[in-house]
Amino acid sequence: MFDLSKFLPVITPLMIDTAKTLCPYCGVGCGLEAVPPAQPGRATVRDREGTPIWQIRGDRQHPSSQGMVCVKGATVAESVSKSRLKYPMFRASLDDPFTEISWDEALDRLCDRIQQTQADYGKDGICFYGSGQFQTEDYYIAQKLVKGCLGTNNFDTNSRLCMSSAVSAYSLCLGSDGPPACYEDLDLADCLLIVGSNTAECHPILFNRYRKRHKQGGTNLIVVDPRCTPTAEVADLHLALKPGSDVALLNGLGWLLYQMGYVKKDFIANQTEGFEDWLAIIEDYPPQRTAELTGLEVAELVRAADLIASAQRWLSLWSMGVNQSIQGTAKATSLINLHLLTRQIGLPGCGPFSLTGQPNAMGGRETGGLAHLLPGYRKIIDPQHRADVETIWGLPMGSISPQPGRTAWQMIEGLEQGAVGFLWVAATNPAVSLPDVKRAQAALKRSPFTVLQDAYHPTETTTYAHLLLPAAQWSEKTGTMTNSERRVTLCQAFRQPPGEARADWQIFAEVGRRLGFAFDYTDAAAVFAEYVQVTAGRLCDLSGLSHELLAQAGPQQWPFPAGAEPTTESKRLYTKHHFAYADGRARFQPFHHLGVAEPPDDRYPLVLTVGRLYGHWHTQTRTGRIDKINKLHPSAFVEIHPRDADRYNISEGQAVVIRSRRGEGCFPAKVTTAISPGVLFVPMHWGALWGDRTEANALTHPAACPISGEPELKACAVQIEAASSTFTI
Repeated sequence: MFDLSKFLPVITPLMIDTAKTLCPYCGVGCGLEAVPPAQPGRATVRDREGTPIWQIRGDRQHPSSQGMVCVKGATVAESVSKSRLKYPMFRASLDDPFTEISWDEALDRLCDRIQQTQADYGKDGICFYGSGQFQTEDYYIAQKLVKGCLGTNNFDTNSRLCMSSAVSAYSLCLGSDGPPACYEDLDLADCLLIVGSNTAECHPILFNRYRKRHKQGGTNLIVVDPRCTPTAEVADLHLALKPGSDVALLNGLGWLLYQMGYVKKDFIANQTEGFEDWLAIIEDYPPQRTAELTGLEVAELVRAADLIASAQRWLSLWSMGVNQSIQGTAKATSLINLHLLTRQIGLPGCGPFSLTGQPNAMGGRETGGLAHLLPGYRKIIDPQHRADVETIWGLPMGSISPQPGRTAWQMIEGLEQGAVGFLWVAATNPAVSLPDVKRAQAALKRSPFTVLQDAYHPTETTTYAHLLLPAAQWSEKTGTMTNSERRVTLCQAFRQPPGEARADWQIFAEVGRRLGFAFDYTDAAAVFAEYVQVTAGRLCDLSGLSHELLAQAGPQQWPFPAGAEPTTESKRLYTKHHFAYADGRARFQPFHHLGVAEPPDDRYPLVLTVGRLYGHWHTQTRTGRIDKINKLHPSAFVEIHPRDADRYNISEGQAVVIRSRRGEGCFPAKVTTAISPGVLFVPMHWGALWGDRTEANALTHPAACPISGEPELKACAVQIEAASSTFTI
C-alpha cells in the first residue's frame, strides 16, 4: 500500500472546519477553501439580507490553481441561498401557474410520462439536455439511465455548444479525446500560441499563471483573435484576423514552417500518417494568399512562424473561438497538425491544449456525456464499445442503440417536427444559450412535456417547463469534477440543500428504480466506484481513484489505473509518441479554408461575434445574483470600431439596434479600437430576466460543424443602426 501521510494537508486549528472544494465556474478547476460563517475570534459575515455566508479563499495546496482565485470564485457563496427552487412544482399547461407538489407525485408524473412517451413516440421520443455543471457522478447515472436503461442516445449537453469540436479533433488526429498537455507546460513553454480564446477573462487564473512568467521574459505570446482582448493586449504578437479565417492562417503557418525546414521528418515518418495529403493542401496557402484570406500582413505571418520556429518548446491553447464554428473541427485539427509537423506533443512545455468552458466538461466527456459517446471515451457507433458497456451495466446485449442520438439543436428540430414528446433539461438554461434562440424558444413552447431540474428559480427556461425539480448545487452535494488538465478533485458537501432539493444523481437513480432498474447506490462514493471501473484500460483510466483516496491524497490527474500511487507531479499523454489509434500513429487531418457560414453582404454588412466577460458566467443564473459582479458588469453592450461608429453615426453610449436574418437586439454602444473594423462584439450573458432585448443569441444562427455538430456562435451577418436613447457605460 502507498503511504498517504506525505500527501495529507497541514491543518491548523483555524482551518479545522474548513471545507475543500472546487470552483463551479470555468474549466480551470481552481481549488477553493470554504470557511464557516461563524468561527472563534471572527465576526460572522452576512449578505445584504442578513444571511450568514461562508467565506471563500483559494486553496494553496491545489496544484492547478495554487491558491489563486478570480472574482467569480471568490464571491460564489453569496449566490447559493438566493432565488432557490426548494420544492417540486407542476403545471399541466404552460398557461397555468405552478403548484407545489410532493417528490412522490413529481416522480410518479415523470415516470408515467416517460412510459407514455415510449408508447406513443418510441424510445427516441425522449430527449435529455444536461450540463457541465453536473458532477461526474450525476453525469454517469444519467448516462446509465438514458442510454442504457431507456435505450435512447438522445442525451446531449451544453458541451455540444462548447467543446464538441475539440473532442472530434483530438479523436481524428490522436485516436481519442483527451488533452495531452497540462498546466505545468505554461511554466515551461518558450512560445505560447493562443487561438480563439480570451484566456485572461474566460480562464483568468490559468492566464495569470502564465503571465507571471511572461513578464519575466524568455517566452513569447502570440494571440489570434479579431478583438484586442485583455489577452491580446499583452501579446508579443496579436494577429487580428478576419472572423472564420483560422484554417487559412494555420495552413499558412504550416506552409511557412515547412519552408523554413522546421519539420521533424523522422517523427512524421515513424509516428504519423497523412502527411503527404496535408502537404498537398498547404501548397494552396503561401504567404500572400494567406494574407488575403485572413486580412493580415505577410510580415505578421512570417513573424508568427519565426516565433514558433525559434522556440524549443511551444504550446497552444484554444477555446470557443475555434470550436464554435462550421469549421470547428477543421480549425482544431489544423492546429494539431502544426504540433505533429514539429513533434511538439507529449513533451514538457508543448502540445495542443483545449480549454474547457464548463467546470466539469471534461468529466462529462469521460462519462460519455454527448449524444455520440459512451463512458470511457467510447463511441456509440462501435459495436465492441457498446458491448463493453452493456456487460459492465449488466444489460442484455443490444440494449444500447447503435445510432448516435440527437444533438442539442437536433432536439429543437425534433420538437418542431413533433418527433419529441418528452424533454428533460437539467442544470442549464437553453432558452438563453442556444443559437437562434427565438426559434429555440418557439420549439420549447411546443414540447408536450418538459422537465426542468435546476437549483435556481426562475430561469428563462422555466417559462417552457411543466415540471420543476429542485436540485442541490455546489456546496450541497459531494462528488468529483475533472478540470481542463485532466485533474480530478473531490468536492465535499459542506451545506445542507434548501427545502427538499436533491443531488442530480439521486434524482436520476430514483427515476431508474421506479422504472424497474437496479440503481441501488448508498452514496456518491458508491456511484464513483462503479463509474471508474468502466474506464479501466481506456485512455482516461480512473480505475485507481476513489472518493477516499481523493479526500486523503488530494486532486489527481488521470490516467490513474488501479494500483497507481498518488503524485503531485504533472502527467502528460503520449510521452512515448504512441498514439491512441490501433497502429500507434497520429493522423494529419488536412482541411481547406471555407470561411463563415453567413458572410457579410450589402444588406448585412457587419460580422457579429459573441463571448464572455470576466465577471459573469453563462446566462447569469448564479453571477446575476451577486452584487459585486453586477457592479463590475452592469449591462450588456456592443463593441464597435470608431470607423464603423462614424459610418453609422453612432456615439459612445448611444442605443443601437442590431439585426440579423433571425432577430434583433438593442445595446448601448461601446466605441473602441479593441474590435476590428467590420466586426461587432456582444457578451452572451444577458437573457430576458436580466435585460430588455439583450439576448445575443437572438441574432446567431444554428449552422454547425458537420463533424462535431457544434454551432457557429462566433460569427453571423448583421446590420446596425442608431436609436434615440443613450446609456452610461
